[in-house]
Amino acid sequence: MAVLCRLLVTLLSLGALCGAEPVKFLECESTAEQIIVDITPCPLQPCQLRKGQMYNVNVTFTSTTSSSTSKADVHGILSGIPVPFHIPNSDGCKSGIKCPIQKNGRYSYVTSLPVKDIYPTVKLEVKWELKDDDDKDIFCWKIPIQITD
Repeated sequence: MAVLCRLLVTLLSLGALCGAEPVKFLECESTAEQIIVDITPCPLQPCQLRKGQMYNVNVTFTSTTSSSTSKADVHGILSGIPVPFHIPNSDGCKSGIKCPIQKNGRYSYVTSLPVKDIYPTVKLEVKWELKDDDDKDIFCWKIPIQITD
């Protein structure tokens, strides 16, 4: 019994260490509800994103609309000017979301954000949108980041 208790405590401790903390974000023109954004690793804000590294992005949300497709649109906002960020796959239906998206369905959009070596060392705001069939935002959020060497 003592061995079982120690094993359980160890597993719970590992789970707490590995669990991602949701980041604080500013919602922008979303129709989705109950949005939770996790960027791993991003223990503090602004998120410190190192050049040459890959970051995991997980957005959990409840859709308030139906759509047969979804497409991610990611920009860095620098002095008010949106600069496109390339992500490996902009198709939300190939990024954890089972399409078609149903109204009131709960979804997890999962992708990665590569930070290229050619990016400048700069502080900026990232705007991440997931668009529906009509090019309207299913979700939209912004977070401050800092790209570092």
